[in-house]
Amino acid sequence: MSGALQGSSAALIDLACASIERGLDDAWRPMPPLAPRAAELEAIGASFVTLSTEADGLRGCRGALEAHRSLAADVWQNAHASAFDDPRFMPVERGEFDDLIVEVSVLSEPRRLPVASEEDLLAALVPDRDGVVLGFRGHRATFLPKVWEHVPSPRRFIAELKAKAGLPRDFWSRDVAIWTYETEILAGTVRDYRVRSEGGASAATDLGQARSY
Repeated sequence: MSGALQGSSAALIDLACASIERGLDDAWRPMPPLAPRAAELEAIGASFVTLSTEADGLRGCRGALEAHRSLAADVWQNAHASAFDDPRFMPVERGEFDDLIVEVSVLSEPRRLPVASEEDLLAALVPDRDGVVLGFRGHRATFLPKVWEHVPSPRRFIAELKAKAGLPRDFWSRDVAIWTYETEILAGTVRDYRVRSEGGASAATDLGQARSY
């Protein structure tokens, strides 16, 4: 993607952190508080929010593949879902909050990739660039492009994606549907969010949910 959101990186990270903080304070609401925001944050957008810590690794990841609300609202919702509603993990606790590393992945619109066979799919994929959605008769899963860091082989990447969708790793059918997309990744930490909040340097001071891994 073009990197057009780099100027709003801190604002999006702060929105995610503020959403989690509100959840810990039992003060969370489904929409972010009203505040002046850059036009690109009010535009319709889709995102995933990934939480991790240096000590424990992945701590939660939830998001949306299809844009249906403002990017600011999408990040706000997905940050809360990543912290408290990822079924693979216990909810984030207050003692963990300051150690969180937050990544916001903003998605391009998924593009249908016509393939006649699994070999065609493997040949068409671009590692490190392509996020992939795989669907087959009610089974659906996605991997963000970041997953290539852990699974660099296209064949294994697709095998693990099929397993995530609840299908055998060696499964293939002509009815399998594939979409690809790209992401712009914005990263930060809760500690940086606190510094900006205390200094009044970001939108966070105005403030007062398919899983890819």
